[in-house]
Amino acid sequence: MTTSPTNPPTFEDVLSAAERLAGHARRTPMLESQLLNERLGGRLLVKAECLQRSGAFKFRGAYNRISRLDDKAKKAGVVAFSSGNHAQGVAMVSQMLNVPATIVMPTDAPKIKIANTRAYGAEVVFYDRETESREEIGEKLAAEKNATLVPSYDDPFVIAGQGTVGLELAEQAKEMGVTLDAVLIPCGGGGLSSGCALALSELSPSAQLFAVEPQGFDDTARSLAAGKRLSNEPGGKTFCDALILPTPGEITFSINRKLLTGGFAVSDADVAGAMAVAFRDLKIVVEPGGTVALAAILTGAYDVRGKTVAVVCSGGNVDAGVFSKAIAADE
Repeated sequence: MTTSPTNPPTFEDVLSAAERLAGHARRTPMLESQLLNERLGGRLLVKAECLQRSGAFKFRGAYNRISRLDDKAKKAGVVAFSSGNHAQGVAMVSQMLNVPATIVMPTDAPKIKIANTRAYGAEVVFYDRETESREEIGEKLAAEKNATLVPSYDDPFVIAGQGTVGLELAEQAKEMGVTLDAVLIPCGGGGLSSGCALALSELSPSAQLFAVEPQGFDDTARSLAAGKRLSNEPGGKTFCDALILPTPGEITFSINRKLLTGGFAVSDADVAGAMAVAFRDLKIVVEPGGTVALAAILTGAYDVRGKTVAVVCSGGNVDAGVFSKAIAADE
């Protein structure tokens, strides 16, 4: 890989990540529902990253980052901070590669994400979202342990790994004989959207690319419109726990501002409805943060009529109570 820790990755880096991930990451399916297409008046393709190893796309970036460490760094271990999906990805990869892992997680993280992170053998250190900085805690732990900090999004190796989602998506669309009009991608810090944008801008250049976020956490959409990084107002609430971040990443936004068309924001109610549709029509379990792009289609934020559009459903790690409540609300 030609990038340094602070330079944006390139399309070639995404190809390199795909080679490294071969035989380790799943090539997740592209799903489609005839009944859903009929209701929408267009063709919707759903990239089901909820079926990825560890239950989310985060496995890809974690593997591409940690597998490139030298033996000395692997022995010293890694530290990460995450509300859950990056935590599980890092923990799973660390277990596979025999690397000690410490994960900083919020006290209100979904129980399933905490349990899985521990089950993969990682040490979990909790913090309070409202009063403590996970970045400061993570950096301190990494310094104490002489370990490598593995960022959840603002890292070129992580971004390139996430970009393999877009690489597969473009390849699968070609195999299906379709030309994509647009691709909508869930966005927190921007690792997935920027990585996918690197791949899709090369392989599906006619497709418009959009980031989708929860209402109150639409920092990327507003930053794209403003042409500079903006932050969210403090105190916002959403059940899309995977997408609660204050501002776009520096590296990720440098890519997104060049390659994305724009962004959309969706409400928690819209997301819950989309979770139910994914379950009913596509037969998949998707967590709130992983469903925002689908919600943007179902609400008409992006009009799919007469078009062929793809969305990424990025994760499926959701507590049973949250999921059952979302499904029940749609009945």
